[in-house]
Parts: sequence; C-alpha cells; structure tokens
Amino acid sequence: MIRAHQILAVMLSLAAPIAAAAQATPATAPAAAIEKGSTVQLEYTLKDDAGAVLDSNKGQSPFTYTQGEAQLMPGLEKQLVGMHVGEEKKVVLPPEEAYGRPDPSAETEVAKDLLPPEALTVGARLMARNSTGEQRPVMVKEIKEKTVVLDLNHPLAGKTLVFEVKVLGVEPPKGAEPKSTN
Repeated sequence: MIRAHQILAVMLSLAAPIAAAAQATPATAPAAAIEKGSTVQLEYTLKDDAGAVLDSNKGQSPFTYTQGEAQLMPGLEKQLVGMHVGEEKKVVLPPEEAYGRPDPSAETEVAKDLLPPEALTVGARLMARNSTGEQRPVMVKEIKEKTVVLDLNHPLAGKTLVFEVKVLGVEPPKGAEPKSTN
C-alpha cells in the first residue's frame, strides 16, 4: 500500500509543475480572418472558363489589397471573407460578378491622328485616359477615313473568370483585435 501512495505522490509532484507550466503559457491569438478593412496578401492565378491562364503572380510579389475598398471585383471580395493565412480557394465568377456583359453602345469615335500609327489595326489594344486621367483598356473596333471607333468594354467583359487564390497574409483592420473563430 505504501508503494502505491509513493507512486501516486511522485505522479502528483510531476503533474503539478506540468499543469502550472501549461497555465502559464499564453494562449496563441486566433489567426486573423479576412474581414472589412483587413490588409490582405494573395497569390493568385486567373484563368478563363476554358482553363487558359490570363494572369498570375505565382513566384512574384504578393498582390496586396484592403478588403472592402473596391480594389477587387465585388464577387471575388465576397468569396474571400473569412479566409485565413494558408487557405486556398477556387472562385468562379460569372460575367455579372466580374467585368459584366459587353455593352454594345460602349464605344467612342476619335480622330485618327490621335492614335499612334501602329494602333491603326482592328483588334489593337490600347490604354486610354478619360477626362479625369483614369486609364482604361480599349480596343480598336473600326477604322474609318478620318476617325477610329474604339470599343470601351473591358477586354474580359462577358467572360466567366476562374481565380485560384492562396491567402499569404492577413492584417486585421487598423485598431481592431482579431475576432475569435470559436
């Protein structure tokens, strides 16, 4: 009987410091989830619905944006909410959630001499500036005698887009504590 008490006493004497150490170890904060105002770093590959790669930053610097500040397509932002560092996701966006459907009336006519000679080809893609200085992609739709008709639709308008994303970093909104995932 004494032997059983001695073993129990040794077990308790060993257990006490282990339990105390466990209580003294601070709990790790839950990993931040993407929420409005988070600064997010992503690795992505953008494909069309046929699987052709349109853009990717793999092996390059991460794409950094602030969630909720309209720096991404709304459909993509919506799908990223709640994700954590290390998580990956495939997001399929129909045209309505990406660049929209092509607008047949989204065109303008400009004087031929305003364009560089190498751009005077139907299908040529250019970057144009609007009156506020914002740049936007345009395409030469038609060449007339003295003018050129430019298609103002985004080149990806009408296309279903497939994003493969991996979250590389999430910083909570400034002045906010990460929310618990419990």
